[in-house]
Amino acid sequence: MEKVMSADGTVIAFDQLGQGPPIILVAGASCARAVGVPIAEALTPHMTVLNYDRRGRGDSSDTHPYAVAREVEDIQVLIDAAGGAASLLGLSSGAVLAAEAAAHGLPVESLIMWEPPFSIDAEAAQRSRAYARRLSELLDGGRRDEALTLFMRQVGMPEEMIEGARRSPYWEAGVRLAPTLAYDAAIMGDGTIPSGRFARIEAATLVLAGSQSPEFMRVAAARAAAAIPGAGHDILDGQDHNVAADVIASVVVARFADRRP
Repeated sequence: MEKVMSADGTVIAFDQLGQGPPIILVAGASCARAVGVPIAEALTPHMTVLNYDRRGRGDSSDTHPYAVAREVEDIQVLIDAAGGAASLLGLSSGAVLAAEAAAHGLPVESLIMWEPPFSIDAEAAQRSRAYARRLSELLDGGRRDEALTLFMRQVGMPEEMIEGARRSPYWEAGVRLAPTLAYDAAIMGDGTIPSGRFARIEAATLVLAGSQSPEFMRVAAARAAAAIPGAGHDILDGQDHNVAADVIASVVVARFADRRP
């Protein structure tokens, strides 16, 4: 494990693996860097992978108040640690954060977005705003358990799966990470695609979704790609939101491994 200090003094922990063009894994909601290990290991024969704990997670520290711009600064210091330029692979809401970093003008060589969970209709956007308000209320009241349950319902997890998660070893870790759910809610905003900001992205971009994911995920991926100049878009056959590490790694290597700083 290595550590770097972000602009506001937050310590960001990461593992650096492999050799080759650098790529940074940007995790989604309720995930620490351990979740990215299979993808990191699948990429290491071809690339240098920086798999990090976003602020407030795992071995990284945190600094309040939170702002999305602080997480962009975290990515900047990781890019510096990688040699001054890197590709980004963002998963779910982490894909939206990675896109924000690229839109801010960070030296992003390539941007790969896996299923950014954007809303595709007005009602979904209203639900996103209601979710963010309720999540804030629960976290302000110290009700982390309920906040995690709310998140799982928001992403469409059936009640029986939520109950199973409560009985699993994951639950304790998920409750610890619950305050960072507000960070991902801030990153997603009202859930709609920020077309104006995405239009500023200059990095070579590929937006991916799985054929087995809900239709809105595939539509959202296509619309996100359309908002980014020159972005590619593809559907990975047989994949759902929990994409197989070897599958997404093969796409990343084929598309971007030859893009060196």
